[in-house]
Amino acid sequence: MIRIGANPIGWSNDDMLEIGGDIPLETCLSEARTAGFTGMELGNKFPRTAAALKPILDAHGHALVSGWYSTELLIRDVAAEMAAVKAHATLLRDMGCTVLIAAETSNAIHSDMAKPLSARPVLAKDGWAPFGARYTNFAEGLKAEYGLQLVYHHHMGTVVQTESEIDRFMAVTGDAVGLLLDTGHATWGGGDPARIARHWKPRIRHVHCKDIREAVMWQSNKEDWSFLQSVLAGVYTVPGDGLIDYVRVLRELQGYSGWIVVEAEQDPKKAEPATYARLGHANLSRFITEAGLG
Repeated sequence: MIRIGANPIGWSNDDMLEIGGDIPLETCLSEARTAGFTGMELGNKFPRTAAALKPILDAHGHALVSGWYSTELLIRDVAAEMAAVKAHATLLRDMGCTVLIAAETSNAIHSDMAKPLSARPVLAKDGWAPFGARYTNFAEGLKAEYGLQLVYHHHMGTVVQTESEIDRFMAVTGDAVGLLLDTGHATWGGGDPARIARHWKPRIRHVHCKDIREAVMWQSNKEDWSFLQSVLAGVYTVPGDGLIDYVRVLRELQGYSGWIVVEAEQDPKKAEPATYARLGHANLSRFITEAGLG
């Protein structure tokens, strides 16, 4: 079964807390539910215990989908990572989530406004195998201790950004590591999300849908902007409002079961959240039906 969720980053930005900082959590949840969404991922305004969070989400008709976790497995061992993830994994488990979203951020530059994307880290050839082994062991630990499926979020400004890096990461990790397919990051990273979906379909356990404003992307690439500069300029938008052919991508995911999440970070002063939430849900619902996944 496919369920359509949202990420609150269209209302309040986690990397720039001042962006949407004045928008109450209740407004986000209410507007998302009115738009048709039935699940939300975590954001910076969410309580981090199940006892506090569940009544709030229940009151607005939402399930908790999952939430981002930043790993540092390039610089610490699996035992240290398991200790660091405890509170987050416990919250997800107690809220009935099935997946944990993870990305390596120990040397990432996506949250630094001053660093252009050309300064992003690149993993040396001999670094991939040990990195993959640690990630596999970490994923196995999460499954055993919390019953959670790890899904890796490839991301601009990190060591897993390009299509070839996604392929390499998946090749050096075991089946315990699932893939989060993010259409916007894949496209901006120079890849083809449909090809990634086709090639890694058995291991895709979560999907993020954001679209790309092509003119902004090309300007960012040409002028070597930072990730956050690009976001503020509007590089991302909701599905159907940019260059990505969503029906083509989704057709490669026949048999997929789980959440498909609209996760399109925008400046809410430039892109009114309720309007874009309605547009994103309506478009994605239509694309899912046209692709034969509904």
